[in-house]
Amino acid sequence: MTATRPSRKIASRVSQLTGEGALAVYVRAKELERTGKSIIHLELGEPDFHPAPPVVKAVQQAVSDGRDRYCATRGVPALREAIAEYLQRTRRLQVASEQVLIAPGCKMALSLAMMALIEPGDEVLYPDPGFPIYPSFTRGLGAKAVPFALREANKFQPDLAEISAKITNKTRMLIFNSPNNPTGTVFHKEALEKIAALAVEHDLWILSDEIYARILFGGEYQSIWALPGMAERTIIIDGFSKSFAMTGWRLGYAVAAKPVIDAMDMLVLNTFTCAAEFTQLAAIEALRDSTHAVDAMVQQYRKRRDIFVQGLNRIPGFRCQSPEGAFYAWVNIADTGLPADEVARLLLEEGGVAGIAGAAFGAEGKNYLRFSLVSAPNLLEEALQRIAKVAMNWHATVS
Repeated sequence: MTATRPSRKIASRVSQLTGEGALAVYVRAKELERTGKSIIHLELGEPDFHPAPPVVKAVQQAVSDGRDRYCATRGVPALREAIAEYLQRTRRLQVASEQVLIAPGCKMALSLAMMALIEPGDEVLYPDPGFPIYPSFTRGLGAKAVPFALREANKFQPDLAEISAKITNKTRMLIFNSPNNPTGTVFHKEALEKIAALAVEHDLWILSDEIYARILFGGEYQSIWALPGMAERTIIIDGFSKSFAMTGWRLGYAVAAKPVIDAMDMLVLNTFTCAAEFTQLAAIEALRDSTHAVDAMVQQYRKRRDIFVQGLNRIPGFRCQSPEGAFYAWVNIADTGLPADEVARLLLEEGGVAGIAGAAFGAEGKNYLRFSLVSAPNLLEEALQRIAKVAMNWHATVS
């Protein structure tokens, strides 16, 4: 009789994780391209710009100088100092370099912060619609992900009464990002003040994802960190992918009170050791922004937003509020009479326009599509023509 070998199982936490809808759409879009179909890619949140020439020159110089060695687990001191100065200059935040930790990408910075602060059984509030990694990683840590809705009727601002009602004695953290992915909403100062008051009242950590903070179409960025009593309980997540078009460089950072940074540093020591030295040195040049590349890029996004949102609102069954920041168009398609995933499928398969059905960002997104404004204006105009052509199939229903 043969003995039964014990089964080797994958850890259960992996089953609690979910992916990103954008990547699945991208894979299908690339398959269609290989068959010869023309595709306009509006699914990925990846700028079509590239880093400014001084940044490219800086990384080349760093590699040439042999700056490809292990470095400090918390990050190159010069970069941490530059980030502290950058946050003071662009957001009026008082941050010390010892409160900054560098990671290979914002997702890693986010993950480190969550691992350092969340226990199994805790509850974490997060926005719906929102970045799908928030609830995914929360569940992976054995905690409960609790959504709070961002609704069109409220211009996608948070409902503070709903948030307050969902706080329990197990709630440990509230996560949000402003400008929001996918809605493009910038949280009002009043909303930030009320969130801060709830955090103080209930002793919550606030994880403020500020990756789109520089991509604003009006006004000055307001960080919850700057509000009274919030620096000690806020963790800012930011990086170089969006504002500096450095997606493949994989460089992000966290800003928090030193005890939190110390805890995250221990996790770095036990995982990836350090981010690449040469990319960190080039990031210092990116923060200087000597060619004003960030402002030029934001101006282009504003132009694209105006073209695309106005065009979408002329298409039968589509309704789109103009985003205040980031580079996404969040489109209500309920009046088409079709499910959002079917509209997305038709646009991709028949129109050659890749967007994402909103359910990928949470239950509140079931009647929406997200398009990324990451193509040149002429391609966005062509995308609008293709969408309008496909829309003729549901025009009768709308009429």
